[in-house]
Amino acid sequence: MRIVIKIGSNVLTRKDGKLDVTRVSALVDQVAWLRQQGHEVILVSSGAVACGRNELKVDHTLDSVEQRQLFSALGQVKLIGLYYDLFREFHIHVGQVLTMKENFEPGEQYDNQRACMSVMLANGVLPIVNENDTVCVTELMFTDNDELSGLIAEMMQADTLILLSNIDGIFTGHPDDPQSQLIREVAPGTDLSTYIKEEKSAFGRGGMHSKYTTASRVQAAGIRVVIANGERDDILLDLMQKPEQTPHTAFFPCL
Repeated sequence: MRIVIKIGSNVLTRKDGKLDVTRVSALVDQVAWLRQQGHEVILVSSGAVACGRNELKVDHTLDSVEQRQLFSALGQVKLIGLYYDLFREFHIHVGQVLTMKENFEPGEQYDNQRACMSVMLANGVLPIVNENDTVCVTELMFTDNDELSGLIAEMMQADTLILLSNIDGIFTGHPDDPQSQLIREVAPGTDLSTYIKEEKSAFGRGGMHSKYTTASRVQAAGIRVVIANGERDDILLDLMQKPEQTPHTAFFPCL
């Protein structure tokens, strides 16, 4: 299978906002296992701004755009360097793809971006994709990396999109409410909007509303989508080897 895996900021960062290197390493181990099983993987990774924010302490006030540009420029280097070192242990080459929303409009840039990732996959290189936060501000921005990962999955005709968050999936109520039930399967055309609240995640721009919107759109394009908890040990392995026993929400496309 060709799998697009999106890892959110809340999965990659600790409660203090710093990068969780242990979890990044564990996820890299799992992605390497997927590759060993013959799957093609495209990684859409958040975390650059969080990396940069803890890399440099600024003693003067920056507006929101300046912070995003500065910290993403610093953090992207640190993040891709970490991925490079970790994947290198498995003899896996990685390549960075920084993209913008305009690159998904039909035309030359769209074709070039798809061709770039296609030649990377054909030569065994793992694409690591993120928004180019240094130049993407205000109206140029994706809603979040959920949207970006969905566009990548459609562009690259993936079989599956996996959205890793810090909760198990979509529930019938608040995830902390013991009365809430995890929704395991979502058929095409199912409306779950009554269960979704428009809340932002702690360190990223997204939330479950964003994941639901992306999942519904990508499902309609014929791609299976899984929302799962990236903080669970061996989550990617368990989704592949024992999905019935692994908490997640799956959006199944039309046959």
